[in-house]
Amino acid sequence: MSASAPSTSQAAREAPRIESLSAITLATADMQRAVPFYEALGFPLKFGGPQQAFTSFEFGGSYLNLIADARAPVDWWGRVIIYVSDVDAIYRKALAAGLQPSFAPSDAPWGERYFHITDPDGHELSFARPLR
Repeated sequence: MSASAPSTSQAAREAPRIESLSAITLATADMQRAVPFYEALGFPLKFGGPQQAFTSFEFGGSYLNLIADARAPVDWWGRVIIYVSDVDAIYRKALAAGLQPSFAPSDAPWGERYFHITDPDGHELSFARPLR
């Protein structure tokens, strides 16, 4: 082994690692409909808006982005799970805005309180909080 080549243990320690999720970008067929949906749930608008082709909501150091795309709406593809301070309060906020969650908040056997709601383009969101 040459002096310039790292040992196997050095290489293992220096291997790149996944650190965090920066953003999720969801396609929308109608930005004017999608942005108010997310704002009604309390997502803080960072960039863009109903008249733009790209919109970002920033929370907790992460972003939920919307991009105008003719391929939306989508069939079920998966779910975005968002931790919140109060699941029941977000649920009430959704109901007050006239939105229709899939079910009322419940405690899951895996240790979270959660509910799901589907956005206007078919993206499923889960609002959750670990149980203590």
